[in-house]
Amino acid sequence: MTVVVRFFWLFVLIMLPLSFFLLYSAADGSVSPWVLLQQPWQLLLFLLVVVFTATGLYDLFFADSNLRKNYPVFANIRFMLEAIRPEIRQYFIADNLEEAPFNRETRDLIYRRGKQLDDTIPFGTERDILAEGYLCIFHSINARHIDPERARVVIGGPACRQPYNSALLNISGMSFGALSNNAISALNKGARLGGFSHNTGEGGISPYHLQHGGDLVWQIGTGYFGCRQADGLFSDDAFRAAAANDVVKMIEIKLSQGAKPSHGGVLPGAKVSAEIAAIRLVEIGVTVYSPASHPEFDTPRGLLEFVQRLRDLSEGKPIGFKLCIGKKSEFMAIVKAMVETGILPDFITIDGAEGGTGAAPVEFSNRLGMPVLEAIYFVEQVLKGAGLRQDIKLIAAGKNASGFDMLAKIALGADVINSARAMMLALGCIQSKSCNTNKCPTGVATQDASRAKAVNVELRAVRVRNYQAGTVSAFLELCGALGYEYPGQLKPSDLHQRTDRGLRHFDQIYTPLSHEQLIVGRVPEAYEEDWHKARADRF
Repeated sequence: MTVVVRFFWLFVLIMLPLSFFLLYSAADGSVSPWVLLQQPWQLLLFLLVVVFTATGLYDLFFADSNLRKNYPVFANIRFMLEAIRPEIRQYFIADNLEEAPFNRETRDLIYRRGKQLDDTIPFGTERDILAEGYLCIFHSINARHIDPERARVVIGGPACRQPYNSALLNISGMSFGALSNNAISALNKGARLGGFSHNTGEGGISPYHLQHGGDLVWQIGTGYFGCRQADGLFSDDAFRAAAANDVVKMIEIKLSQGAKPSHGGVLPGAKVSAEIAAIRLVEIGVTVYSPASHPEFDTPRGLLEFVQRLRDLSEGKPIGFKLCIGKKSEFMAIVKAMVETGILPDFITIDGAEGGTGAAPVEFSNRLGMPVLEAIYFVEQVLKGAGLRQDIKLIAAGKNASGFDMLAKIALGADVINSARAMMLALGCIQSKSCNTNKCPTGVATQDASRAKAVNVELRAVRVRNYQAGTVSAFLELCGALGYEYPGQLKPSDLHQRTDRGLRHFDQIYTPLSHEQLIVGRVPEAYEEDWHKARADRF
């Protein structure tokens, strides 16, 4: 049957142009195909026939697609429709709550806050408030107004000599290279205008991070970009020089991120331009590999010794680390090392498995890591159980866009919130999900200079500032609606989740710990196996 179909198509593709020529005759009755060139519509029709025939012959004999071989020309229509499927679905089919990772309701909220437009919704919620997993809070009749001046947190433990007064909502790690130069510049200017911080991502401190003087959190990944030796190991001298910059307020050691925990990275040599090479301290045109783990340490004690090393080199600036929680015993091992060595980070950034990235293997992004709400609760309880919580601030990353997102994570233990993708949306991102193609239609996630020009730095900086301010304001209103006078009064029992047993708060769903319970008290069953398995000298 397949042979018959292919023979039929071959016959059609040969006869079609031949028949086209035979339709035209000269005045004397002889056949002249050149007569068709006398009228523009005839020429256009002729070109279409040529394209149709050439495409069909190529599909029959050379295409690597099964469909195109069996259905020349017409099979290409399927692929063209498939290429625009995301846009068709986004603009005409999906409802306000359907899309992921950020639905239409959330994206509109970010856009409208960035423009300082009305962000209210009419006629009530579209969410199913009786669905299992639905999160909510219970308000107080005695609502309060919270002074925005109380919406800041000082980050810096006992060993910190230069503590940082942080905003409640800041820009999470996004590197220059993943984002365009204009996008980085706009984020940094927005941070300066709004008085919040801008995390550099692991790609190093670029001139665009420094251009407008916004506060920086310098993230250091396994490739040690911006503070590395030629062999890829850490360089004390390079780190000391960069950390001395006044705009660098904190340093974050990246252990893992939510979208691809325990996964290294590759920067192809073709992308290592002179500019990228100078920023990251690598060779021009040479492929750079970021290992899955840090070369400088491989034990919990080693991590904390590295924290102390950076604290000394930076003259006492706040030092912390970022991770997505995986095996619980490994985080507990770090906590045991803190207890044994007395070396504490100033902050811990907790990413969730729902965190984003420009590109990640499907299996890693979909199946690895602990969701952020459970992770924050776990970290908070373990630090409290070890008697360390009062000296370490917690920063929550992983899909933060609204005031309620902030409240949920702060109620479970976070002190500060970081957001990446929402800040990209404030820059003009439309969630086209083309971050890994270098063809971002809005110029945000690309290194194509012609596309990057679309980002108006002055305009987008104001949008980022407006979005951050509006979201913090909404968060404070929610806190006040609970009857609180400042965010620090929030607690896990304020956040309720609908389960098969009805609405229950997080202290009912999970197991809370008391101060130093892991050290001097009876370890609850929920923590016992992992706590006893954890050792300070190994992960």
